[in-house]
Amino acid sequence: MRDVTSNVITIGELARRSGLSAYTIRFYESVGVLRPIRRAANGHRRYHRDDVLWLEFVLKLKRTGMPLAEIRQYAQRRARGESTLQPRLTMLKLHRKRLVIQMAELSKCASVLDGKIRTYRKTIAETKAKQKR
Repeated sequence: MRDVTSNVITIGELARRSGLSAYTIRFYESVGVLRPIRRAANGHRRYHRDDVLWLEFVLKLKRTGMPLAEIRQYAQRRARGESTLQPRLTMLKLHRKRLVIQMAELSKCASVLDGKIRTYRKTIAETKAKQKR
């Protein structure tokens, strides 16, 4: 989603860059994941570089399985400033720990799949060899 070339972008542009719908972006704002966004004189939302960078981070948290309630809690703490650095650090460390456990579990599952793939390849090769005889 990088490529923040303009200082200010619209919700449509943010949606295009992030892959989210404008509805989802407005939802994130309504539940406190995104802070209330500055608006132009015509009332249209105007997103700045910091908003884009924050949304990128939120999407990383979401893609790695952090529940929306925790993302909201993290965002609320972030909005309160430096006095919440330690609790935010604790949240991220806990999330990372869960992520490492999940990656280990996924690695075990991938190994099982690799074994099954080897078995199928061997069986297919043996079947082809028998058919050639």
